[in-house]
Amino acid sequence: MPALTLREVLALDPVRAARPELLAGEGALDRPVRWVHSSEVYEGANFLDGGELLLTNGFGLTDAGDEVRRRYVRELAARGAAGLAVEVGRALPGMPPEVTDEACRLDLPLFALHRVVPFVRIAEAANRAIVARGLSGRRTVVRPWGDDHAAALLADLADGQALNQPEVEARAALAGFHPGPGSRLLGVSLHGSRGVGAVDRAARGLGGAGALRAVFPGDVLALLAVPAAVPGDPVRAVQEAFRGAAEAGATVAVGHAVGSGGWLHWSETLHAARTTLELALTVPPAEPAVPEGPSVTSARALALERELTRGGVAANRDRLAALVQHTLGPLLAWEAAHPSDLVRTLEVHLRHGCSPTRTAALLHIGRQSLYQRLERIESLLGLEIDDPDLLGELLTATCAHRVVRQRPEGARGTARPATTVQQSADDMARHLRRSA
Repeated sequence: MPALTLREVLALDPVRAARPELLAGEGALDRPVRWVHSSEVYEGANFLDGGELLLTNGFGLTDAGDEVRRRYVRELAARGAAGLAVEVGRALPGMPPEVTDEACRLDLPLFALHRVVPFVRIAEAANRAIVARGLSGRRTVVRPWGDDHAAALLADLADGQALNQPEVEARAALAGFHPGPGSRLLGVSLHGSRGVGAVDRAARGLGGAGALRAVFPGDVLALLAVPAAVPGDPVRAVQEAFRGAAEAGATVAVGHAVGSGGWLHWSETLHAARTTLELALTVPPAEPAVPEGPSVTSARALALERELTRGGVAANRDRLAALVQHTLGPLLAWEAAHPSDLVRTLEVHLRHGCSPTRTAALLHIGRQSLYQRLERIESLLGLEIDDPDLLGELLTATCAHRVVRQRPEGARGTARPATTVQQSADDMARHLRRSA
């Protein structure tokens, strides 16, 4: 990532407001700054990776001996720190001469900050500028808001790139994404939607939810911050919002709800939304599709399908086909010789708690016809389908049967080849490289 120089960091408004005075390292002001941290740890600099500008209020230096102060500066220099900025006038009346002398000897840029400015303001301004420089690759800082920032951050999060929390927060702020206290975050992936309009409409329907969203080749990816004031289950709330916001024929997949803290959780819900969308577009649905409007599903609705296809549909096809044949062989043989819908009837019945009323309504058949199908299934399999010991095996097998089938021609939604998540990630990465 192209960095800012110390000279450029000094020109930022929050840094200038702190009235920095350069005490050492004047010849190293063009040294690159990779990140800005604040820390009051004086027992070593092992937390640094190199290229950081370190901010400290100097409290730990007040009672330290001369050699401790010198060793502190030596360790910072040895770890490749870009510079040290120390607040003076409160905890530390003035810069200790040992610190200045050692910094001069090592040519480590040393600054005395003479006015109190919250370090979080300095770090946020500098790190935003560093991230913007990295995304643009240009020598001038790009404008701080825009879809480029959103697309880059969403791609990195969805692909599980190694990030850190300060970086994610700074990049989210660059894209204008500020999850409020108590908000719940959900990843959303859309196919067949024209632009990000559906995301914005859904966000408004959720009481002005925050939205980090971008268009990628073929799909839209978004992270929604649902306000704490929205009652009930956030997954269902987001699904309902998209049923009214997405275009007819679009397919929408919603990840699980996570708290606003911790970028790993953001990554997990986005990844879940993407894998769920891939399955929704390649695996026939368990139940008849709604004739009008978008198709909206969730990671938890396809949890079994996701577990069965870890590593991709193609990699699991032979294993799943063997499972289906072992468990449902007599039903498959019957269906091959007689036009029927016994396997799907069994799955819908199991998924809905073996409720005849609900199953018959979803399959659009009468209860008597359903009873006849269930009797046929039990006769062919030689078992009682409501036996609790069999529910898990039968539901897994019926789900696997759908997974290994191809989506039929003319089915709702645009069919996709059974691609793996990594292939989708590669497409996203190529798109970002072209737009950089």
